[in-house]
Amino acid sequence: MANAFCYSSSSFSGVQKARIPPLTSTSKPPPLFDGTTRLYISYLCPYAQRVWITRDYKGLQDKIELVPFDLPNRPAWYKEKVYPENKVPSLEHNGKVLGESLYLMKYIDDNFEGPSLIPSDPAKKEFGEQLISYVDTFSKELYSLKADPIQQASPAFDYLESSLGKFDDGPFFLGQFSWVDIAYVPFVERFQLVLFELFKHDITEGRPKLAAWIEEVNKIDVYTQTRGDPKEILDLFKKRLLESEGLEKK
Repeated sequence: MANAFCYSSSSFSGVQKARIPPLTSTSKPPPLFDGTTRLYISYLCPYAQRVWITRDYKGLQDKIELVPFDLPNRPAWYKEKVYPENKVPSLEHNGKVLGESLYLMKYIDDNFEGPSLIPSDPAKKEFGEQLISYVDTFSKELYSLKADPIQQASPAFDYLESSLGKFDDGPFFLGQFSWVDIAYVPFVERFQLVLFELFKHDITEGRPKLAAWIEEVNKIDVYTQTRGDPKEILDLFKKRLLESEGLEKK
């Protein structure tokens, strides 16, 4: 099967809506804690992307203001006045600032209007919790790729293949699109691209349910509008791999 994400710099620029320029170290802060709900993100951060997709899927673009940062050159006021952890994502809401992407996804789902991302069906809810409990392990396994990336990544994608198709009412993890799909897709997006472009490996080969899932997720506009620039993602991973190789040699 062809690379289902169909990445290219030209197609990226052709389908994405205009984005707010990210704030830098010279940017002044917005009027903090003025009652506006703000979601602080980086366009390249997969953890922030989860919460961004959640916001947009629930139709909260006018209720939660997006504040993107240039992470390597982020403003000092963010750590000093907003979020001492100095990470993204974070959510400024009701005079507080909350962090951690999985928590924020559930917080937004519980505290704002819009379609629910967590099914009410007990079996789906229980299986969803199992999948969410594994997602950090999944991402760590992918980010630790070194000597043989294809072999190292295979168990993680095999896990997804075996988890898909449990419910026959749709191609998603819980049948319908849910927070589980949102939790995983930013990492699948990045590593499908990286393994295909840098190692000529198609993660959907021999994994038909994963291929079908990727195809369906890419029909959801609120997801595709959050996808990262493939060139920037590849440059970031090339740098990461070079740094890893340098450490190995030492």
